[in-house]
Amino acid sequence: MRQAWRWFGSDDPVKLDYIRQAGATDIVSALHHLPPGEAWTRAEVERHRDLIEATPQGRTKLTWSVVESIPVPDDVKRQGRNATRSIETWIASLEAVAAAGLKIVCYNFMPVLDWTRTDLDWPLPTGATALRFDQARLAAFDLHILKRTGAEADYDEATRARAKVIADALTDDEAETLTSTMAAGLPGRTTDVLDLDGFRDRLASYGDITPDRLRAHLIGFLEAVTPAAERLGVKLTLHPDDPPRPLFGLPRIASTADDYDQLFRAVPSASNGMCFCTGSLGVRADNDLPAMVRQFAERIHFVHLRATRRDADGLSFHEADHLDGDVDMVAVIEALLAEDRRRPENETLPFRPDHGHRMLDDLDPNRRVNPGYTAIGRLKGLAELRGIIRALERTH
Repeated sequence: MRQAWRWFGSDDPVKLDYIRQAGATDIVSALHHLPPGEAWTRAEVERHRDLIEATPQGRTKLTWSVVESIPVPDDVKRQGRNATRSIETWIASLEAVAAAGLKIVCYNFMPVLDWTRTDLDWPLPTGATALRFDQARLAAFDLHILKRTGAEADYDEATRARAKVIADALTDDEAETLTSTMAAGLPGRTTDVLDLDGFRDRLASYGDITPDRLRAHLIGFLEAVTPAAERLGVKLTLHPDDPPRPLFGLPRIASTADDYDQLFRAVPSASNGMCFCTGSLGVRADNDLPAMVRQFAERIHFVHLRATRRDADGLSFHEADHLDGDVDMVAVIEALLAEDRRRPENETLPFRPDHGHRMLDDLDPNRRVNPGYTAIGRLKGLAELRGIIRALERTH
């Protein structure tokens, strides 16, 4: 398996030399400076590739091997194949990355929001901080700040009561922080920044989108783009929903083994694959991750390894140490290695550590970090994962 690292470009506070020092050789990146819906050109892709791969004398070579991600425009999620112009633009971007030698493309199909958290610096007993999703804080935002129509029906009585207590206790600054965390898109992402009115309007635009309709739109999108991916030799990898359940009344259709099975049956192309994210899938107690690796082994072309730990309510969770979450990471890696050994050398699985803790010097308030994408937390995670891989390789 190839050790990879997500990099957000020349403005990323984590420099390429830091990535070399962490032990990664493969870069996961995208043209983050371009807005969603704008076609990528081959020249732009090659400029970014050359920035990554221009290796100073004596330095370890880095290779841009995974595109994460080419954003799927909002109208594709709402209209499916009828969003022809946006799909044509997406295919043009796909052609540009393939022409530059990139053959793995990650994407997601989450409406309105990308991965969602309620806290970006939740304190841990060690003094480090982590990303956290708290169901009651989500409800406090939804019910008392956003005031979404019909939101009450999405929460049970106990959650509504806890949300009221949380909302009443928020200072103006705390309410503003929660709002920016929930509605503005997370740092390092290409998600549009929305104010509350814009957020409500975007949510309302999905009012008639059921899970079945959203799934049909994803299938329509894949039916339109996989012929191009096949022609170009590109593997498309769908990232799971995060969290893997409905939020703000929005449907989610990439959360379980059954979700992926339906997509692979509907679009059986070998180019239609998945990004296996242990953190997103592991939030659901009913997902058996080692079994999912074995079930979808041939469809997995990219891997995110991170660990989440659920609270007693089964809905709230935080990002745990990479080997100490609810998922049996050793069993997952063992299943992934079995698939990796089966593949030819040029198709080995790239994986990256994900959502590391903020710790040590990255806690310096004067140091800029992208939440979840700190240098030291991910370095620690990659070292732990590398140790598991080395030990398993010795015993198999």
